This record gives sequence, C-alpha cells and structure tokens, in this order.
Amino acid sequence: MFKHFFICCVALFSMTSCQSQKESVEVMSHSVNQSELMNDRYMNDRPKLVVGIVVDQMRYDYLTRFYHKFGEGGFKRLIKDGFNCKNNHFNYVPTYTGPGHASVYTGTTPKYHGIIGNNWYDKTTKEMVYCAGDESVQSVGTTNNAGQMSPHRMLTTTFADENRLFTQMRGKTIGISLKDRGAILPAGHTANAAYWFHGQDEGVWITSTFYTSKLPKWVTDFNASKTAESYLKPWNTLYDIATYTESGSDENSFEGGFRWKETATFPYDLATLKDDNRGFDILKATPYGNSLTTDFAMAAIVGEDLGKDGTTDVLTVSYSSTDYVGHNFGVNSKEIEDTYIRLDKDLERFLNYLDTTVGAGEYTVFLTADHGAVDVPSYLQSVKIPAGYLNFSQTREALNDFMTTKYNDQRLVENISNDQLFLNRQLIDSLGLDILKVQEQLVTELIGYDHVSKVYSAHTMSTTNFTTGIESLLQNGFNQKRSGDVIMVSDIAYIPYGRTGSTHGSGLNYDTHVPLIFYGKGIRKGDTLKKTIISDIAPTLSALLGISFPNGSTGQPLEYVID
Repeated sequence: MFKHFFICCVALFSMTSCQSQKESVEVMSHSVNQSELMNDRYMNDRPKLVVGIVVDQMRYDYLTRFYHKFGEGGFKRLIKDGFNCKNNHFNYVPTYTGPGHASVYTGTTPKYHGIIGNNWYDKTTKEMVYCAGDESVQSVGTTNNAGQMSPHRMLTTTFADENRLFTQMRGKTIGISLKDRGAILPAGHTANAAYWFHGQDEGVWITSTFYTSKLPKWVTDFNASKTAESYLKPWNTLYDIATYTESGSDENSFEGGFRWKETATFPYDLATLKDDNRGFDILKATPYGNSLTTDFAMAAIVGEDLGKDGTTDVLTVSYSSTDYVGHNFGVNSKEIEDTYIRLDKDLERFLNYLDTTVGAGEYTVFLTADHGAVDVPSYLQSVKIPAGYLNFSQTREALNDFMTTKYNDQRLVENISNDQLFLNRQLIDSLGLDILKVQEQLVTELIGYDHVSKVYSAHTMSTTNFTTGIESLLQNGFNQKRSGDVIMVSDIAYIPYGRTGSTHGSGLNYDTHVPLIFYGKGIRKGDTLKKTIISDIAPTLSALLGISFPNGSTGQPLEYVID
C-alpha cells in the first residue's frame, strides 16, 4: 500500500513538475519574444546618422541675444523641436578649442583625455607640442606640412570610436572643420577620415596619412570646383546694418579688423584684402568660412554615403569661423552678429539637406560649443566694469628677480604657458632642493602679483579633492603627467591679449556657459534649467545608441533628453 502511495506521489509530482516546466518554458519563451521585439524596436529606433555640431566660441547668450534675427529653420527649429539645455557649462579649466572638442566627444575632461591645451609644454621632450600635431604622418592633398596631424595625443575614446567598435567598424565616422583639431579630435582614433581646410595660396580641404594615402574622388572634385574661391567676394551685412541693434557701433576702438583696411567697418572686399591677409585664410575670419564648411559637409554626406543603411554613422562638424571673427572683432561687434545671422541660414540649409538625403526623422543632431568668450576688456572698462589686461613680461621679470634672490638661479622655472609654471626638476634635484617646497614658495610669491587671484601647486591638485568652485574646475583640467608645477588664476575679465577682440580660457561663466541642444530621432521636445556639463553629451549619445560609453567618460546620460 505504501508502495502504491509512493508511486502515485511520484506520478503526481512528475505531472506537476512537467506542467511547471512547460509553464516555465512558455514564460521564458514569451519573455525572449518580448525581449527580441524590444531589441528589434530599439535597433529600428537607432538613427541612421548622428551629426555633432560644435560652434567654436559660441556663448549661450548668442541664442537669446540674436533670437529675433534668426529664421524658423535653423537655431529656432532646433530649439522648438528639440531639447534645449539652457544651463550647460564646461566643468574644467582651460576652456580652449582642443580641450573643448575632446571633452564634448569623450565625455570627460583634460584630467583623463589628456588634451590640456591647444599647445602645451612637454615635460619629457622639453618643447611645446600641438594637440593634434604628429610628425610621424604625412600630408594628403597638399605638400604643406599642415596635414601632419592625428589624434594620437588624445588618451581616451570618443563616442564615435565606441560606435565604430559596436558596429564592427561598419558605422562610418567623418570629421570636418576648418581647423584641424576641430575635425580630428571629435572623430576619434578609428575615424574613416577627418578633413580640414588649408588656406594660404591653395584653398583646399586636406587630411593626413593617418587616415588615407590619397584623397577620395569626391574631395578632389570639391577642391577642383573652386567653391572656396567663390567666397572671395564682398562681405557686407546680410540685412540693413541699422537693424543690427543687438550689437555695438560699427566703428569703435575695440575691434581688430583686417590688414590694409583702415577701419574695422563694413563692407570688406575679400578679393582685394586676401593678398595681405594670408590668401584663402581670410575666409576663416568671415561667415563665408562657415558656409564653405556647410558646403563640404553636405558633399561628405553624399560622397561617403552617410546614413544610407541600417548602421548608424557619425558626422562631426565644427564651425570655426565664429571663433576667428570673435577673436578679431569681439563679442559685441556687428561682425559677430552678422556671422550668427548667416550661420543660422547655413544651419537651415544643412538641416533641409539632411531631411532630403538621410530622411526627416531618421537622424539625430546635437549642437554645442567648445567654449565661450569674454567681452573685450577695454569695452568693459569704458562702461565702468572691472576688467583689464595682463602683462606677462612684467610677471616674468618679477619672477626672475625672485628666483635670483631666493635660489640664485633663474633657470629653475623652465617654461611658463597656459597660466602654468613648469619647473626644471633635474636642476632642482642637482641643487638639493625639495620640489614641493619650491612649488609652495612660488605659490606664496605669485599670489602677491597684480591681478593674480589664485595660485595652486601641482601637489595640491594631486592630493586634495575639490568638489566646488574654480578649484574643482582646475582639478578637472589638471593632468598629473602633462600639467605644470604651479597653476595661476587671473582676476575676472583680465586677459593676456591685445586691446582689441575677445578671447577665452577661464573657468568663469562667460567662458563656460555654452549652448546644448539635442534634436531629431530619439530626442524629446522640451528644455531645462537644470545644470548640465559638457561631459554629459557623449554618454547621452552612447545611451541613445545603446553602445558603450567612451572608455574614460565621467559624465552622466541626460535621461530626460531621450525619448
């Protein structure tokens, strides 16, 4: 009887177990099917093309200041139909072009990606190096050494690199900018190509052997079309200059202008001025440089078949002319207003072209800047706002006197650049000095100089964790192997520059507050005043694409941006 009961129990358990397994399999099958459906839907939601736009030296307030001068199809289209992050900032110092482009696309700061300036002093080779310079590669498209460039000094990947890895190199990456560093650093290490403009007496788009041994046909065809030459024409305001009420007077003492033109006033006859202003390079300092960049970017979309299949491609475009115009004429000039009005037209033209070639709703765009700019200090002085200019020759002279008095040797300071002092460590060792004490004695000395507001040693940057204020920004820009022994911070609106035109580089709002707009496939409509930082861009794009974050990324995805 017990045996019979046992057999019945086993049979019942077996039936229950089988039923349970069947239900479990069905649940798993349903779950897998649901997962596959979600994955299929997710993969179908990936944009065919991601276009990253960096506007060089664009302060956030250019969006609001010139808003009523913009048409409906450029900046306004991005703002109204995209997601506008109104309180977006750089979270490090220095705010220069090279570090800015690297940070946008790597999702981190110079502390990790290593691009600590446009140029910096190499402590090993004892010479200045350029962020994109590479003598191991050769120019392609010119015999000039302007093509000896690559991203080899950038230590981390970009989100474009991660997209290439994720797609088994099937997703293309193309970088475009008038500036070599504006094309090279965003595109990353694995880019199919990066192209930049070589002016002077050639006026052609070039690259380097890091990418290819010869220019593709579409590039040679573009160069042969003499498009660049077509822009050597008069530059006048697009609209009646009397309507340019968002900027200062056309003739003033705060602007640089072009050589052999008596005043920095409209109009500018570029064909006449070019021979005394580095030939085709004059285009860089006019809005026509942005138009030329747009022309070339549109040619690249067709020439490289970007956004033509189910694998996401990446196109990085940096508009450099805004920076050249800002440096030359200043942020309050008629020239800068006209440049942004015309850039708005170029953006409209570019977006319409993307609609036609890639397909409306099939691409994603983000637009930001690599830094802002300060109002011309001489202009600020004229309206009684504290501002001024730094005299580095006086600083160096005072520093030499100090080094002679204190150590009887001026050679202990090997280099001064990018607001940093680099010490001769070998000489310090040979003299039996303590490097940390020398650093701190220099800190104590420099803080007493005029218009120096803060000074920190490399030891402090390496051993103290700053979480707020300018100290935090300095630390995010400090790379222990590449940065100097002592870092200086100037007074607000005091710059090492001429008395005309604007510059940048600080951790102050005029340099850190820049636009950030996401638009297109996978992006919600809306805006926020929550603070975002520049290193959030790359992880946000990575999350949108479902790919790995760049390997050194420290930013966070902006989940409220993604639809």
